Amino acid sequence: MYKYLKELWKKSTEELKKLMKERLIKWRRGPSVVRIDKPTRLGRARALGYKAKQGFVVVRVRVRKGGRRKPRPRAGRRPKRMGVYGFAPAKSLRLIAEERAARKYPNLEVLNSYYVAEDGKYKWYEVILVDPNHPAIRNDPDINWICHPSQRGRVFRGKTAAGRRMRGLLRSKGLKGTHKYKWKKKQKERKLKKRHEASRGARIIT
Repeated sequence: MYKYLKELWKKSTEELKKLMKERLIKWRRGPSVVRIDKPTRLGRARALGYKAKQGFVVVRVRVRKGGRRKPRPRAGRRPKRMGVYGFAPAKSLRLIAEERAARKYPNLEVLNSYYVAEDGKYKWYEVILVDPNHPAIRNDPDINWICHPSQRGRVFRGKTAAGRRMRGLLRSKGLKGTHKYKWKKKQKERKLKKRHEASRGARIIT
């Protein structure tokens, strides 16, 4: 059954597009963080650890697309120093959605999240939350690892899949995609005075 659900979301048939269009009209008018009864993408939620039992909560979060909105400086600056374009956070929208859900429900821990839909302005993610103090969770050997004190506030410490991806800990497409490679490259450039922050004030005018 889950195989066919996955194929349905992959193909995105006309019926599904029509249904999602109707849903988005309602979701736009609602609040940005909403608790829902069951996952919209059941197959994806199950693959990420969701179970239809007490202690599991699913929340749909709306996040605005694009980079951060920063007002253009009124005082004189070079265009390079305006800091208007490319002013985007290092976090992904998915991680931002997880953090917002965790702040809304401080007694729950974020297990994982997945993409649901988007339009021109917003993206919607569904976040799976777990109650670490619930007896049903504490007695389940598959999920009771989340009850350990080391997992407290895990989303804010980059312990979820979205956080680990941001930290460069998930598998990448070769060495050049890792954060370690980029860091070493920047260090080398700073040493050779090739980066602007390293060379500022360091060059000698002859």
